[in-house]
Amino acid sequence: MKLRNSINTALGWTLAFLMAVMVLNVLWQVFTRYVIGIPSSFTDELARYLLIWIGILGAAYAAGRRIHVAIDILPSRLSPRSQAKLLVFVNVVIIIFALTVLVIGGSRLVYITFLLKQNSPALQIPLGGVYTIIPVSGLLVVYYKISDLLNIK
Repeated sequence: MKLRNSINTALGWTLAFLMAVMVLNVLWQVFTRYVIGIPSSFTDELARYLLIWIGILGAAYAAGRRIHVAIDILPSRLSPRSQAKLLVFVNVVIIIFALTVLVIGGSRLVYITFLLKQNSPALQIPLGGVYTIIPVSGLLVVYYKISDLLNIK
């Protein structure tokens, strides 16, 4: 649990930092567009990539803190033993999804974009670098859900 709490803390601070950068970026975009009259060329693209990172990392953070959206009509009507079985099933499904879609699919996307040497139009950074957050987030979700499975009573 200590490692999990450390990861949660680091992820929380990372997300707060990314949000601060995005706010400053968007403020700069508004300032250059409406005050100076010459819109900045990179701010739109940077805001888009920051939003991707915040959304995907935020999903892993929510999984780690167990604050993701859930409908609990069915579990609340089950016995404690059946609730535990349902929780195991749900966690296994999440692990399978995270492994296949986020880790494997995300890794293939990163590999292909690095292989094709695709760069972003305005920032000219490798898109593979932008997409690395997908498998990283997937690995975090898998870690969190395995940890949850090990702690089911």
